[in-house]
Amino acid sequence: MRKIISQIFGYIAAVNFGFLQKYINKFYINLFKIDMSEFKNYDEYKSLNELFTRKLLKQRSFSLNDVDFISPSDGLCLECGTSNNSTALSIKGRSYDIKKLLNMSYEDVEFDYINIYLSPKNYHCYHSPCDMQILSALYIPGDLKSVNQKSLMRFDGVYETNERVVLTCRYNDNFTFWLVFVGALNVGKMKFLFDDRIQTNAKYMDKTLYEYENIFFKKGDMLGNFELGSTIVVLAKSGKMKLSIKAGDEIKFGDTIAKIL
Repeated sequence: MRKIISQIFGYIAAVNFGFLQKYINKFYINLFKIDMSEFKNYDEYKSLNELFTRKLLKQRSFSLNDVDFISPSDGLCLECGTSNNSTALSIKGRSYDIKKLLNMSYEDVEFDYINIYLSPKNYHCYHSPCDMQILSALYIPGDLKSVNQKSLMRFDGVYETNERVVLTCRYNDNFTFWLVFVGALNVGKMKFLFDDRIQTNAKYMDKTLYEYENIFFKKGDMLGNFELGSTIVVLAKSGKMKLSIKAGDEIKFGDTIAKIL
C-alpha cells in the first residue's frame, strides 16, 4: 500500500497545474520554511516535482583537500559513530544491521557510519563526497516506510527493510566506502545520472546488481536526486575515516564531515 501511495503522490507531483502552480509552490515553500536563496524563483518551477528536484544556481564551495570527505547532500545527521557487531543506530534507541542493509556478507568487522536525513525542506540532489570510482550499484526492493525521526523511533531495521540503492565506491586502493540511498514514503523515486537503468519503485522490482569499470566522479559532481527527500547512509570499514560531525548536526552538501585516513 505504501508503494501505491508513493506512486500516486509521484504522479500528482509531476502535474503542471497551470496558473495555480506558482501558488502551490509558494504554499509548499512556506509550509516547510524552505530557503530559496540558492535557487530560481518559486514561480519558475512548472510542477512540485521540479521544485523538489531544484538545482543550485551555482556550485557551492568546499575543501579541495583530497582527504576531506564532504557531505553528499543537505540534511540532518540523525546518528553517526562506529557500529557494534555490525549494528548501527538509526536514531537514539533504534538500530539497523549494516550487513543486511548492504545485502552483503563480510567478515566480522566494524563500520563507521553517518545517517543523513533529508526532510522536505532540503535540497534533494546528491553529489560525490570525494574523488571516486563507482564500482557497482545494487538495487534492493523493499518497503517504503517513512524515515522521519518520529517513524524511526517506532521501529528497528527501517533502513535495512526499505527499498534502497547501494553504491560501492573507491577513493583509492586503500579506501572503499558505501553510499546507501534509502527510499521512503512518498520518496519511491531515486535518480542516478550515470545509469538510467536503475529504476526505483517500479512495477517490476527484482534485486539487481549493476557493475561498472570506468565510472569516475570528481568531488562535488552531481550523482542524482531523490524526488522528495529521504536518507543517505555513508559507511566505511572502521579506521578508514575520522568523523568530524555528531548526531543532531545540520549539514549541507559541501561541508566536510570526515577525513580519509
